[in-house]
Parts: sequence; C-alpha cells; structure tokens
Amino acid sequence: MKKKLMVISIAAIAGSAYAQSSVSVAGIVDTSVTVGRGSVANKTQLTTGAYNTSRLIFRGTEDLGSGMSASFWLEAGLVTDDGQGQSSNTNNQVSGQPAAGTVAPGSQGLMFNRRSTVGLSTPWGEVKLGRDFVPQYWNRTLFDAFGASGVGQTIIHNLTITGATSIRASNGIAYFLPSGLGGVYGQAVTYLGENLSNAGVTSHDGTGYGARLGYAAGPANFAVASGYTTNSAGGIHQSNIGGQWDFPLVKVMGQYERESVGARRARGWQLGGLIPVGGAGEIRIGYSTFRVGPATGAAADAISNKIALGYVHNLSKRTALYATYANVHNKNGATFALAGAVTGANRTSSGIDLGIRHSF
Repeated sequence: MKKKLMVISIAAIAGSAYAQSSVSVAGIVDTSVTVGRGSVANKTQLTTGAYNTSRLIFRGTEDLGSGMSASFWLEAGLVTDDGQGQSSNTNNQVSGQPAAGTVAPGSQGLMFNRRSTVGLSTPWGEVKLGRDFVPQYWNRTLFDAFGASGVGQTIIHNLTITGATSIRASNGIAYFLPSGLGGVYGQAVTYLGENLSNAGVTSHDGTGYGARLGYAAGPANFAVASGYTTNSAGGIHQSNIGGQWDFPLVKVMGQYERESVGARRARGWQLGGLIPVGGAGEIRIGYSTFRVGPATGAAADAISNKIALGYVHNLSKRTALYATYANVHNKNGATFALAGAVTGANRTSSGIDLGIRHSF
C-alpha cells in the first residue's frame, strides 16, 4: 500500500512539473516568384522569405515560481525554394563563415542560424545566452513597412557595410528590461569573438556590444540603438533611431541610420506606411535612401534610392498572398540592383515579388 501511495505521489509531482512547462513548434513557409531587371542582365527565380523570412522554431518555457521562468528558443532559417538551410557565423567575423570554394553559404543543412538562446527571466529582467539579433537591427526591421524582407525592404538593409554583426551576433550575453516600466523597454548585449589571447592585433576581433532603449504606449513606439564590433582593420559602428505612429487610417514609420567601418562612412534613412484595406488587405509603401562613402575617401559617396509599393491579402490568420514592386535609382557610380539582376553605374533596377506565406 505504501509503495502504491509513493508511486501515485511521484506521478502527481511529475504531472504538476510537466503542467508548468511548455514546448511548441512553429514556423513560416514563404515562397515567391521574383523577377529582377537591370541594365546589364535580368533574372527570374523562385525565392524564399519575400514577405516573412521562412523559419522553423522550437521553443519552450518552464515556470520556476516566484516570478521566475527558464526558456529556450531554437530558430532555423529555411530556403524553401530548394529545401536548404541558411548559413550562420560562429565568431562574428569573416573567418566564422564558410570558406569560399568549400561549402556554399546556405548549403550546410539545417542550422539554428536565426536564433539559439537559453534564458532566465526574473521580476528584474531577463538574461539570454546565445545567438540572437543585435539591438540596433530591431529598429531597422520593426520600423520598415516591408519588415526588412523582399525587394521592398529598406535599402539600408541591402547596402549596410557593417558585415557579420549587422543583423545578429553569436556568443552573446544579453539583458532585457522587465515589462511594466510604463512603456519603457530596452536591452543590452555583449558578444565574444572567441579568438586566442595570443592572436595579436586580431585577438579581440568579433567582440562587441550594443544597446537599445525605447518607449511604446498607445499609438506611439520610438527607440534608439547603437552597437560596436571590434575589428583590427577598423572598428565597426552602427547607430540608429526609429519610430512609428499608428493613426486611425495609416501606420507611419521611419528610421535614420549611421554606420562606419574604420574611416569608411555610410548613412541613410527610410520612411514608410501601412494602410489597411477592408478587413483582409494591407497596402505597404516605402522610400529609402543610403549613401556609402568610398574606402579611400577620394570620391563622392555612392547613393542609391529605392521606392517600393506592395499589397498583402490575408486569406486567413495564417495564410497570405502578396505582391511587391520596387525600383532603385543609383547615383555617383552606385550599381545596386534588385533580385539578382545586374545594372550599370548610375542606372536603375526594378524587382517584383509574387508569393504566398503560410505560418504554423
């Protein structure tokens, strides 16, 4: 009888512990027909993530009591047009990417390149360890009408000069402010390049830090962010400010960004809007410009301007059809082209996305 009661007690404790934990699988499959046109060559292809980046997510939380919880998040980027995984970077440097001529980027198979974190949340904030977005990237994607995806995305995202840590950083230690601060939110991160201490001038390469502070209440959301990555060839700086205001008929958003790598400078801004159409549609519009200074400083900044217009039609809460058109005009020797096309200096380029996105 005692043994039976003991088994029942253990089962009850195990069931209680399990009830306080949760694990889920989610993701997005987004594929489009994409056409790029330039003065030199055009390209038609099937692409992935033109509306939302395709991904596979495993995540879970455990309630530890007293306002504390533990969590994990593993997120793999998917190339849905051919079934490959997306590449990652091990040390926030060029050496952390696949070597040219060995393994092609994106062909390493499934990798949790988008996010791989484990965290501990308390009433005083949350600490996360692993690979995740750098703080300054949040302003670039959240305040872009096209979410930094597809041919319509801000040209700042297309032409950023900040390299491996322009979006994410590996080997990070991050802190997030707790909720309930009257609309104030923020985060800070430091990340490691993991080089040997006797590597000389490159021993700290890939090591960096960043922070973001914002305020969101009612229709308003504004934030400022900055980050730095050590690079023996020239320190990498990236700072921006962005915001949005949700009016009754349109959500207006914008961002300004400054970047530098050593003596090289770049800067640009974007302005966009989201306009609801009926109960299922949304018009997206954006204008962005970016100017990149030459490495030598001897010539004028190369300037590229982009205008984009898109429409999303939601067939359900999880499935959407979308279409986007974008056009780029280059100045001062710039040659940027959309969607894999090739264009000459100071010439234009255009791109079209026609696709479907399904989330699960």
